[in-house]
Amino acid sequence: MSYRFFPVASVFFACVSLMATDSKPQPPVAPQKPHVSVWHGESVSDPWFWLREKTSPEVVAYLNAENAYTEAMTADLKPFSEALYKEMLGRIKQTDLSVPVRRGAYFYYSRTEEGKQYPIQCRRKAAKSGADDPKAAEEVLLDQNELAKGLAFLSLGGMSVSDDERTLLYSTDDTGFRQYRLFTKDLATGKVSGPLAERVTGFTWAADAKHVFFVTEDDVTKRSNQLWRLDLKAGKPVLVFEEKDELFEVRIDRTRDRKYLQVELQSTDTWEARYLAAAKPLGAFKVLLPRQKGHKYDFDHREGIFYIRTNRDAKNFRLVTAPAATPDLSHWKPFVAHRPDALIQGVDLFRDFLVVVQQREGLTQFRIQDLKSGTWRDVAFPESIYAAFPGGTPEYTSKTYRFNYQSMVTPQSIYDCDLASGKQTLLKETEVLGGYDKAQYTTERLWATARDGVKVPVSLVYRKGVKRDGTAPLFLYAYGSYGYGTPPAFSSPRLSLLDRGMVYAIAHIRGGNELGEAWHDDGMLLKKMNTFTDFIDAAEFLVQDKWTAKDRLVIEGGSAGGLLMGAVTNLRPDLFKAVHSAVPFVDVMNTMLDASLPLTVGEYLEWGNPNEKPAFDAMRAYSPYDNLVKKAYPAILVTSSFNDSQVMYWEPAKYVAKLRTLKADTTPLLLKMKMEPAGHGGASGRYDALKDKAFETAWMLSQVGITK
Repeated sequence: MSYRFFPVASVFFACVSLMATDSKPQPPVAPQKPHVSVWHGESVSDPWFWLREKTSPEVVAYLNAENAYTEAMTADLKPFSEALYKEMLGRIKQTDLSVPVRRGAYFYYSRTEEGKQYPIQCRRKAAKSGADDPKAAEEVLLDQNELAKGLAFLSLGGMSVSDDERTLLYSTDDTGFRQYRLFTKDLATGKVSGPLAERVTGFTWAADAKHVFFVTEDDVTKRSNQLWRLDLKAGKPVLVFEEKDELFEVRIDRTRDRKYLQVELQSTDTWEARYLAAAKPLGAFKVLLPRQKGHKYDFDHREGIFYIRTNRDAKNFRLVTAPAATPDLSHWKPFVAHRPDALIQGVDLFRDFLVVVQQREGLTQFRIQDLKSGTWRDVAFPESIYAAFPGGTPEYTSKTYRFNYQSMVTPQSIYDCDLASGKQTLLKETEVLGGYDKAQYTTERLWATARDGVKVPVSLVYRKGVKRDGTAPLFLYAYGSYGYGTPPAFSSPRLSLLDRGMVYAIAHIRGGNELGEAWHDDGMLLKKMNTFTDFIDAAEFLVQDKWTAKDRLVIEGGSAGGLLMGAVTNLRPDLFKAVHSAVPFVDVMNTMLDASLPLTVGEYLEWGNPNEKPAFDAMRAYSPYDNLVKKAYPAILVTSSFNDSQVMYWEPAKYVAKLRTLKADTTPLLLKMKMEPAGHGGASGRYDALKDKAFETAWMLSQVGITK
């Protein structure tokens, strides 16, 4: 029986009646409506284009029907999902405290309380000695639980305390669409003012604790394009700068020594920086170096000198210095040389020390220089495969450097490293309740050979005792876009997989930055197909090396990683048992050909401009929606949010609707769409997010026969 041509108004009724009368739930059928687009002279039919009509009752009815179908098809998993949720929650110390960090006269921290969805942001006065005094009176800056009362969603965009430490600046979104509103809070009286502005994407204080600079986004494309200055006493914002080039976005920040305001104007391949003395907020920003196609640079300031990270004559970046008074190219002096085998990801600059954060062979490294003696030292880590991140050291005069260390078996650990001696002090290792013993697990790094001979790193973790004979189930994750690498980090929910005998793997495929800027370049634009074939080749390697078998291999990716899931499923549906595709970017051609949509134009430099035929042909070759054909597919779970601002809900909705008409098998195809306020990252509350994770985990495990 075909329901393909049901009138739109009948969708919900049809779906409900089928589910009520048939012994087995039947999937919803999205009606097909004529719609033709002309792409480079070719007429292309898209009968599910109508699902873009967000305000249409028929669209909402169809999505609700998909949710009802998913709920019916997974009803038997509910006890397993609930058990997993309790198991995952049982590993978390629900009432907990972050490691306080010194800023000015206070130590700032956040804490959580059992039963509450959100953290509470706090501070306490430092002791006269400058040390943290846990007995000092606590001052609550923001209780996000109070802010979230009566709301289904709340996201804190950021918060910043004025230089005089009296006023808090913060932004919140309660829609999930990343539409942040700006507020101030008087920390003496508790009075909140605002919203001061809408659609705010970034902000910072001037040194006078009176003027605020903030960036707003365009209300259609969501491009951060305008910089404003606001005198909190005068009240009306003044437009300081507007970026007209649609490839660029505006960001605002401040140097660590607090001396300069920084404006960063960035596209994928070209950056420009402007600066203004923070003590002179009414002045004009100066261009550090005019934008030049392909040149990326940023800067920080120390003692009258700009330290500039630049890719000029340095693919993986180098560091140069220049006088702040004359920062033009003629005054640049080499400081840290370029290395073809190490990507300089950032530089943390202090009064007496400098820390270079670099990526080498898929691992983050910290290199410390004593700026007085010129000597270098490397921060040593105890494991060969790990993840390390700068932990936030805001004080310019700090003698220690905070960092976050973890691995796929070591929980998140916060360290302070003495910048002079290199001595490391462990401040906190996140407690994993329930008797977790890292000695029972193994992590290692493998190298898969891609079809063009390139070696692709793969990080693994598994519980000891897993047999390497092809019988173990394996969970393979990857992202591979925008130059964002995937660190081999710890996850306590992941233990629910490992303890059931599943191997977990991360494929560090091209498109990320694990092996430098060239790793990104080789997985973007006309070379984007490398991202997908790397994943397939890594999966085949794991099968051939008997870590798993095709009928035991499940895969997951989100956003651009959801594009990855769609592309590899089209290319090699026989290789995977089940797929979880989260907030997936799958309707590539329609999205990238519509310049009015959020992100589209700015991403021409990442994916290509499909108005140009070579880019169009390359993108169409992998676009998941456009390459669906009638054949057998793995089991597929697609999750998304109706109010997602990054990947519009209709992409996964259209993908599922079309695939239902082509799928030549009986494996599950499910769409779970959050209709309540939620964002690109899903639910905002920690308990709600964990429940979603438990459901997804239960579904993935069930596909390889694990249901308890």
